[in-house]
Amino acid sequence: MTDKRSIWDYEDITGRQPLEYLELLSENITGKVQHINATHSGGGVAEILSSLVPLFNGLGVETAWDVIRGDDKFFSVTKNFHNALHGNISDTTAASTYKPPDASYRLDCQINELNMKKDMFETYLHWNEINAEEMNVDGDFVFMHDPQPAAMIRTKKTGKWIWRCHIDVSNPDTHIWNFLRNFISGYDASVFSTPLFTRPDLRHKRFLIPPSIDPLSDKNVELLPSEIDAVLDNYGITRDKPTITQISRFDRLKDIPGTIDAYKLAKKQIDCQLIIAGGVASDDPEGMEVYQEILKKVEGDDDIHILIGSPPFSEIEINAFQRASDIIMQKSLKEGFGLVVSEGLWKGKPVIGGATGGIPLQILDGVTGYLVNSVNEAAPRIISLLKNPELAKRLGENGKEHVKNNFLITRQIKDYLLLMLSLKGPSGVTRS
Repeated sequence: MTDKRSIWDYEDITGRQPLEYLELLSENITGKVQHINATHSGGGVAEILSSLVPLFNGLGVETAWDVIRGDDKFFSVTKNFHNALHGNISDTTAASTYKPPDASYRLDCQINELNMKKDMFETYLHWNEINAEEMNVDGDFVFMHDPQPAAMIRTKKTGKWIWRCHIDVSNPDTHIWNFLRNFISGYDASVFSTPLFTRPDLRHKRFLIPPSIDPLSDKNVELLPSEIDAVLDNYGITRDKPTITQISRFDRLKDIPGTIDAYKLAKKQIDCQLIIAGGVASDDPEGMEVYQEILKKVEGDDDIHILIGSPPFSEIEINAFQRASDIIMQKSLKEGFGLVVSEGLWKGKPVIGGATGGIPLQILDGVTGYLVNSVNEAAPRIISLLKNPELAKRLGENGKEHVKNNFLITRQIKDYLLLMLSLKGPSGVTRS
């Protein structure tokens, strides 16, 4: 992928000085940067890379993006890994009552609970070996994103390899983490989104770099009212009542049922409608199953709009759903970061989100939105914001400024440039 974009397109948003700093840093990076992940579309990782890679190339830093391949069995295995690293919450578990299994329970039950069989590990290693053989991994800086390609480290020859962890590994299933750690420990560094996720049992350099949004992407640019109305009309959504929206993959950890239950409680006091819009990532075999479960749950309520992108929603459509909303929800039980939170805040909307993972970095409770741990906490916040539009406006304005200062793509470019400079520089430099 050799597309180029100019960082100077962002000058009206960031000002001149931060962009001059990026140019200065990039002049000191030599060689090739290579990003490897599991999918070209669906989910935050692909979304970030679709902006990050061309912007790096525009800075004169040669940057490539490659995607591994695998069969359905491989992606089923890596989905189980994903759930296990998060602590394997079931879809019926409330955030307020969830506790990771204790060590003895894990030792006795982990294989049965996760349907782990010996050939799952063999499948994972088999496809990592295939991808390592087929893919030309020749970067001077190689970023491996999440667990799916992590075992490709076994074929490392040269360069600095960085494991970029986008998920919550603060309380992982011990069995799965220890298996993956055998490979991750061989990396030169790892990157985590929040301090909570940083693993003390990794002895290499560890960096803290939160994800970011691209304010100039189709998902985040300003839209005309007519553009917003056209999208809503296309999906049969009216604007005659307040709108609550959750944009997320159909994943059990996103707690879409919890969002629906909170909406139903709020609707008893104030008339409103709910939009649930999402898709299914190509590396997530559970997505369609979750989607069907949600459809059954909302039968009979015409004010709940369950929309699945098939083909995926355009970024303009997601943008329109968010801009048409009075409140953005992200009631996750577990979350790596939750870019949709920053997307909503950037559009000046108050966001109600689960108090987990990277969400508290974005939602400053009572300042940019509200953090909640249960349906019973979420519903009163919905009611309060819908009944107090001035409060909602103030939180939304605070949120946009918070994102501007902390979660734009230009900041993440700076962090990655500093990371690479530190790996080629003095060994004592470990933070960007």
